[in-house]
Amino acid sequence: MAEERGRGRRNRDRDEEQSEFVDKLVGINRVAKTVKGGKNFGFAALVVVGDQKGRAGFGKGKAREVPEAIRKATEEAKRNMVRIPLREGRTLHHDGRGRWGAGKVVLRAAPPGTGVIAGGPMRAVMEVLGVQDVVGKSIGSSNPYNMVRATFDALTGQASPRSVASKRGLKVQDVVGRRTDGASEAGVVEA
Repeated sequence: MAEERGRGRRNRDRDEEQSEFVDKLVGINRVAKTVKGGKNFGFAALVVVGDQKGRAGFGKGKAREVPEAIRKATEEAKRNMVRIPLREGRTLHHDGRGRWGAGKVVLRAAPPGTGVIAGGPMRAVMEVLGVQDVVGKSIGSSNPYNMVRATFDALTGQASPRSVASKRGLKVQDVVGRRTDGASEAGVVEA
């Protein structure tokens, strides 16, 4: 009976946390271990978690049951969250490339209204991060683990103009100048 109370409390805490974070299940694998009596089956889950305001993380979990594997992966993802600077809260500041193993990704900033043009695991990462306009391309391995890690490699390379200006001892206007990539309406001059 005490266990039931504890579980209810834990579920209530988890519900409060989930209102703050969005999680997406990227992939689930069934793995088998051959033993003397036959095979033992387990499950491996890959989950990405984010607050849709520029923070995201990913985690892996393995267990005998699917829900337990997802729970472990979600907890690990919440522990490993990183902050990514976003331009206008909707896109990336600049293009980026990421690599993990044989998985390579290219991410490009996009003008308003473009949407998330990215496939599979990259799309899940962008949605939980809160990116609304981005173009992404996966090259090489389509393994979800490698794609998620390559995406985070590309995202952690993002630098905001404010951080670059503070490192160089300049003003933000000196660093940004006039944008020519079409990703910001402020830099576009109509002729």
